[in-house]
Amino acid sequence: MLTTRFVHGAPNWLEVGAPDIDAVAAFYGGLFGWRFVPAGPEAGGYGFFQLDGKTVAGGMRTAPEQGPPAWTVYFQSPDADATAETARQANGGVLAEPVDVMDQGRMAVLADRAGVPFGVWQPGRTKGVDLVQAPGSLFWLELYTPDIAAAAGFYHRVLGWETASVTYPGGIYTCFNPAGQSEDTMFAGLVPLDEDPSEARSDPYWLPYIEVTDTDAVVARAEELGGTVRMPPTDLPEVGRIAKLADPSGARFAVIRSVPPS
Repeated sequence: MLTTRFVHGAPNWLEVGAPDIDAVAAFYGGLFGWRFVPAGPEAGGYGFFQLDGKTVAGGMRTAPEQGPPAWTVYFQSPDADATAETARQANGGVLAEPVDVMDQGRMAVLADRAGVPFGVWQPGRTKGVDLVQAPGSLFWLELYTPDIAAAAGFYHRVLGWETASVTYPGGIYTCFNPAGQSEDTMFAGLVPLDEDPSEARSDPYWLPYIEVTDTDAVVARAEELGGTVRMPPTDLPEVGRIAKLADPSGARFAVIRSVPPS
């Protein structure tokens, strides 16, 4: 499970980029109760989504040449430069070279072998988000990819991740956990693109799941606020009730009312 006790390779930040960050902020404010707090003029329009005073994500205005609106997940690295170089050597890419973010940390945006963007964050004063696993915060991640084995090999080399298999009715779900950690620290699952009807004709990508208290109510509210339902509320036995959505800019995310662990 996700925690804020960040270790090497664990998810530690989440941000959305869209041309109209004010409109996106209004959407998530109405959906999750997030408050968008600008980081100041020196941050170039970047800001933080906060829930009850705790930072749950970041957001920024992006230009068309930076790609379509999307959520980007960041993973902890002790050395962003070294991680970026390893990604290159592993047949991935570097979309944004490592750079210092004032005294808050050092970041880079990379791409895996399938071209899926992800970030790495080398903590400075900012270690990561303040809240996970609670309603209105990041709960889980899924990587939609055309080649499970290739993705697992890439992330193992670049971030040290280990894989574990979880059996469910109808198949096997491959999960990631940080290097040297138990399976209790799993934070993401891998899904073959061609096995999920809701992802037909989709490009590979990382999908963040936000915990909610009522999946159906959130889906209805998302539609009222101009969002799109990509997969309607669906029960997954022993997991929870999930739905896939897109905000008005087109950035994809999912929600889940999780089942408490037995």
